[in-house]
Amino acid sequence: MQPPTSGDVWLGLSGDPLPVAPATDWVVRPNCGAVVLFSGTARDHAPDRPDVTLLEYEAYAEQVEPRLRVIADEARVRWPALGRIALIHRVGVVPIGDSAVVVAVSAPHRDEAFQAARFCIDAVKASVPIWKHETWAGGEAWGSDSQDLVDAHELRPTTT
Repeated sequence: MQPPTSGDVWLGLSGDPLPVAPATDWVVRPNCGAVVLFSGTARDHAPDRPDVTLLEYEAYAEQVEPRLRVIADEARVRWPALGRIALIHRVGVVPIGDSAVVVAVSAPHRDEAFQAARFCIDAVKASVPIWKHETWAGGEAWGSDSQDLVDAHELRPTTT
């Protein structure tokens, strides 16, 4: 998966390992002093699911990029000074330790970069039709952490 040669948004779904470093490098711009990367990695446990051995993601592929575009557009409405935005999710089997999702943003200042990155990952989880299958000691299930999808415009800012 290669970064776009034009534009300020990199959206995608990939069956291959995600381009974490290239996405981080791609969002850098001369007018932006802040880059925030979120890389969600497959972990070996989850609440009430010890010893996770396998994660697999499926997506309603035709809806993923349009919904990622809505998230990027909404981020620009909320933080107009944003530079570049990368929103990339993996499908298929994701080995423990590999990235399942990458969000990278650049902005002139750190506060807006952190806020926008947090909004983007929360919006991906809440509004993009991607489902996870987990296999763990004693069980397996699709969508153990699933929720109803919402429109990215409806999401409220998250505070930490």
